[in-house]
Amino acid sequence: MTVYPIIVAPDPRLKLKSKSVEQVDDEIRTLMDDMLDSMHVARGIGLAAPQIGVQKRVIVVDTAKEEEEPRPIRMANPEIIDVSDDDQVHEEGCLSLPEQYSEVVRPQRVRVRYLDHENEIREMEAEGILAVCIQHEIDHLDGILFVDHISALKRNMILRKLTKIKKQEAAG
Repeated sequence: MTVYPIIVAPDPRLKLKSKSVEQVDDEIRTLMDDMLDSMHVARGIGLAAPQIGVQKRVIVVDTAKEEEEPRPIRMANPEIIDVSDDDQVHEEGCLSLPEQYSEVVRPQRVRVRYLDHENEIREMEAEGILAVCIQHEIDHLDGILFVDHISALKRNMILRKLTKIKKQEAAG
């Protein structure tokens, strides 16, 4: 088990578009498992490979509550193939933007196609918090952060705050 540090915004690596995975082999399976471990240690419900500095189209999610049995989902090359007409507003946070939250509007339901842990093509429907989480993580693969969905004023306030925190931590 390798627990990776999470990259914190603003960081140019978070704005890069990730490359597709040719197949889910042992290397990608290990990456997925390490990402799940890293996500759980950081107390998150989703993680995209770019958040640990890996520019591959791989995400993991687990929206189970602490008292529930884990329900990890591992996806390579996830793509949203259908969305509902209904939107939902959900307060989002991100491991790459620690302790920063904002309401984001996204489709209520999504259908996603992906390669699973065993390199099989799968499709699934998701709604509610799982749909939010999947959309949020897929955004990371395209260099999009949840703050890119909110007003420029709010986004700039959050990014300035994170820059200040990074400078204070670097100064010791």
